[in-house]
Amino acid sequence: MDTNDQYDGHHRAPGRGRPVSRRFRLVAAAGAAALALSAGLATPLSPAPTQAHAADGVDDKTVLTVAVAQSVDSLSPFLAVRLLSTSIHRLTYEYLTNYDPEDNHVVPGLATSWKSSPDKLTWTYTIRSDSTWSDGEQATAEDAAWTFNTMMTDAGAATANGSFVGNFEKVTAPNPTTLVIKLKKPQATMTALDVPIVPKHVWEKVDDFSKFNNDKDFPVVGNGPFVLTDYKPDSYVRLKANKDFWRGAPKFDELVFRYYKDQDAAVSALRKGEVSFVAGSPSLTPAQAASLKGEQNIHVNDAPGRRFYALATNPGARAKNGETMGDGHPSLLDQRVRNALFKAVDRKAIIDKVFQGHAVEGAGYIPPRFSQYFWRPSPGQELTYDPEEAARMLDRAGLKKNADGRRVGKDGKPITYRVLCHATDPNDKAIGQYLQEWWGELGIGVTLNCLDNVTDPWLAGEYDLAFDGWSVNPDPDFVLSIHTCAALPATPEETGATDNFICDKRYDDLYARQLAEYAPDRRAALVKQMESRLYDLGYMNVMAYPNAVEAYRTDQIASITTMPAKAGNIYGQDGYWSWWSAVPADSGDSSDDSSSTGVVVGIVAGVVVLAGVGAFLAMRRRATADERE
Repeated sequence: MDTNDQYDGHHRAPGRGRPVSRRFRLVAAAGAAALALSAGLATPLSPAPTQAHAADGVDDKTVLTVAVAQSVDSLSPFLAVRLLSTSIHRLTYEYLTNYDPEDNHVVPGLATSWKSSPDKLTWTYTIRSDSTWSDGEQATAEDAAWTFNTMMTDAGAATANGSFVGNFEKVTAPNPTTLVIKLKKPQATMTALDVPIVPKHVWEKVDDFSKFNNDKDFPVVGNGPFVLTDYKPDSYVRLKANKDFWRGAPKFDELVFRYYKDQDAAVSALRKGEVSFVAGSPSLTPAQAASLKGEQNIHVNDAPGRRFYALATNPGARAKNGETMGDGHPSLLDQRVRNALFKAVDRKAIIDKVFQGHAVEGAGYIPPRFSQYFWRPSPGQELTYDPEEAARMLDRAGLKKNADGRRVGKDGKPITYRVLCHATDPNDKAIGQYLQEWWGELGIGVTLNCLDNVTDPWLAGEYDLAFDGWSVNPDPDFVLSIHTCAALPATPEETGATDNFICDKRYDDLYARQLAEYAPDRRAALVKQMESRLYDLGYMNVMAYPNAVEAYRTDQIASITTMPAKAGNIYGQDGYWSWWSAVPADSGDSSDDSSSTGVVVGIVAGVVVLAGVGAFLAMRRRATADERE
């Protein structure tokens, strides 16, 4: 849902990027704190890298074009939850803190330092004085205070990230460089507040935050490494480098996210040099990755991802006011039925035959990349693949077979489940066909409902099961919060932050306890209990943790930062490191090793001493919203 996002299938596509004419070369230097780059690439903590110039003296504009298979849900940081949208907001707005690309530890963002009171109820942040909005005005603590206060008082503004401020009692800015947040009770996410800070002087003019999409007036005022300059729905998003960014300007002059509904067409565009990078939807298929490996001037990045890939079951969608919504099949309200279905899902076959080894078999809600929170069910708890036992479980639940061998519900009608899937994701379709086979042997029908836009039926509760996936962040709070009762929509007519309409008191109690727990080990234990509870409820079945499989042209991109640096993703990072650090290459000279080998170089960050209890919180939440994908 980064994030967040319920990965939807609308997409957009921009103008064509062209080969660049500037030359850069990476030069490694010994040292424990940093990696020096002759092209002027700074470390994430070192501001103001030197500006490189074209070798031939011609100052041509360099454009980095990224092919994506997802559309923007909103350009408002108060509403957006999809991975593409939240990634754009990380590029255009600063957050209070950021995450080091080397190992995810917390580093300064808009805030240079922070400390808590002894009772952990008051947090004071020092806001940097060298960050300016792209219209020239100073970014101050007042902007941050206004952002949080608006989310606290306006339900529309709290749509995407309201869980972060639900425990806030008061937020003030006593002066331009001091932000003070008072809490109702301790909150462990105070160095992981993944909320884009917006300019008060622009956003205070908005009348209705629930409807304002921030997509009419360009350029959009921001203070991140890029400025959003143009957008065409289902076509493209265009950004230009912010030359005044406090950490230093990006090396590419422009960054374009170009939408491709057909992922094979996106791969073809990469081959032709029409795009610089392909992220997939959200990853390349094994066949696409295999076809690109070994091709001249193309590098395939295949690393452990931050996503999970799951089947979500409609739990009986309802709003906070108790009104039911949607038309989920009533048989799925029985936990025995849900567990039986999942015992008939062969996760190993999914890894071997669909992902072809580019994924890890699923278990808990948090991917193994985040080892502190990774959980596996105990042997007696695990829903192992056992179709015969699954059939017996359905018998015990009262779903008997009729004379035609079809399972029937309590109404006597044969059961056929509608499975919501993303038309742009080949994995959904492939696994959907397996479900038709596996569940068909149980006597249950499956209809795949593959749509470009899964959001509308999902939010209306008009599905039985759905393919689901979120990018999880170092701090798991957000991706856990979307399954609380508080995340439900207020009424069926409104939109909540819920992923799948789950509302369980025991889960909510555990959520509240982990949020208030500062001790890392104790908090991790509570998070694992939450994962165990989700697993037992059976509304979410995590089938796989897909790798980040993506590709880029080394004759357009000389180097780019992965996160984490040793083996991580490029697209959808917990920060702006990849696109901010990307170094243009000279496509006209294949003899330059930096532009032909395609080696991904990680940035070695310096050490930051965090103030107060913030030191232990080397973590973060979505997601996003995926970050929902």
